[in-house]
Amino acid sequence: MASPLLVIVDGANVVGSVPDGWWRDRRGAAERLRDRLARDGLPGRSSPVELVLVVEGAAKGVESVPGVRVVAAPRSGDDKIVELVAEAGDRSVLVITADRELRGRVGELGAEVTGPRAARGDA
Repeated sequence: MASPLLVIVDGANVVGSVPDGWWRDRRGAAERLRDRLARDGLPGRSSPVELVLVVEGAAKGVESVPGVRVVAAPRSGDDKIVELVAEAGDRSVLVITADRELRGRVGELGAEVTGPRAARGDA
């Protein structure tokens, strides 16, 4: 049986895509995103997925919960996302980000890419 789609969420990019005051509490915003993903999964996807939320900077310290594995980037969140895509090998990967440079980097490795709305449920 094939592995479920690996979905890697660029936490900083998704959180930063909505001007809702996230900058006052970056960790709390990342936790809200994590909790929404754990509760609702990936909107519009009925097949199983493995959700990975990459956090960085002030959002470090956010813990994994059932349904969402949280990975803290030691430095650059983008570099960590590229590393995770590379480690996935032949597995199907979807990266959620609006970052143009990151989109190009993971696309070269064979990942699909979609924008932050996919993680927010308003795609």
